[in-house]
Amino acid sequence: MNNKVMIIDDNEYIRESIEILFRAKRINVLTASGGEECLHHLEAGFRGVLLMDIMMPEMDGWDTIRQMVARGLYEGNTILMLTAMGEPDGRMEEIQKYVTDYLTKPFNPTALLEAVEYYHQLLVSGSTDVRQ
Repeated sequence: MNNKVMIIDDNEYIRESIEILFRAKRINVLTASGGEECLHHLEAGFRGVLLMDIMMPEMDGWDTIRQMVARGLYEGNTILMLTAMGEPDGRMEEIQKYVTDYLTKPFNPTALLEAVEYYHQLLVSGSTDVRQ
């Protein structure tokens, strides 16, 4: 499988557990410990599904998305928020169109895999369909 996923989370254990889960399914994984590292990977050419945490020090998920858009790095990516926040806060309103899905921690590993595979297929096919 040629899936490409970037896990952006300041929690090392979250990154590692998701990485182990995905690699077992032969999904190509890249990790970033925060927004700046995520932007660096995007500038280096990464394109795929991003699992983005919201609450991170220095640059949170919302600011990372704003920077992606401002730097022209959004195209070719699908952003799924993966966060402990039960519901998005008001900061999401202005950038909501860039967020494809909102998943909460703790997560169901099977559901997370299914979501990533689903959105990766949409990205590859160029479809704008999203599941309900």
